[in-house]
Amino acid sequence: MSWMFKKISSIAVLFFFFQESLLAERINVFEFTEEEIKILKVKKIKGKTTYTLASNENGNYLKAEAEGKASGLGKEIKINLLKTPFINITWKVEKDLSGIIENSKKGHDYAARVFVIKKTGATALSNRAINYVFSSNNFVDENWPSPYTKKSIDYVLSTTKEYHDQWVTVKANVREHFKKLHDLDVKELNGVAIMTDTDNSKLKAISYYQNIYFSSE
Repeated sequence: MSWMFKKISSIAVLFFFFQESLLAERINVFEFTEEEIKILKVKKIKGKTTYTLASNENGNYLKAEAEGKASGLGKEIKINLLKTPFINITWKVEKDLSGIIENSKKGHDYAARVFVIKKTGATALSNRAINYVFSSNNFVDENWPSPYTKKSIDYVLSTTKEYHDQWVTVKANVREHFKKLHDLDVKELNGVAIMTDTDNSKLKAISYYQNIYFSSE
């Protein structure tokens, strides 16, 4: 019986470490709680987007509303892209910004966007970013440099041409995208931010963010 007990114990230990390794392969970025919202960094460009907390059967989420305004919420967080290169985002756009030219300065607004940021110098101006967007006018996988800086690339992960007022979950390999879009071999990210903005178009957008995390696959 002793050998059987040892075998069962060994299996239990292996199962425990297997579970731990699985848990370690998911890195949550935002919790969307009252405590967290107080400590997130606010980046105001023009006015302040209204962000409110809520929850549903899938957990906490953030509702964003902007009309001629633009501000984002960010978090300094180190993400090891060697272990967890995939960003996962669940989001929804209730009111989009159809008709604008998103790769122009006058139309550079998005109902929902998530930035991933890599520090490449001493100042914020030297940072490189990929701006994953929920487009109102373009198609998934289309991408272009921001009309304001080539150090930030807009990349369409969702579009209201396919999903309007519907929750959708998307995934992207951030490490591969930095190599393809910035020609950088990025092993670690330094920050993630979200923003709903309409300061250029002066239109109104309503969107929702939920379950933003990094994973190994």
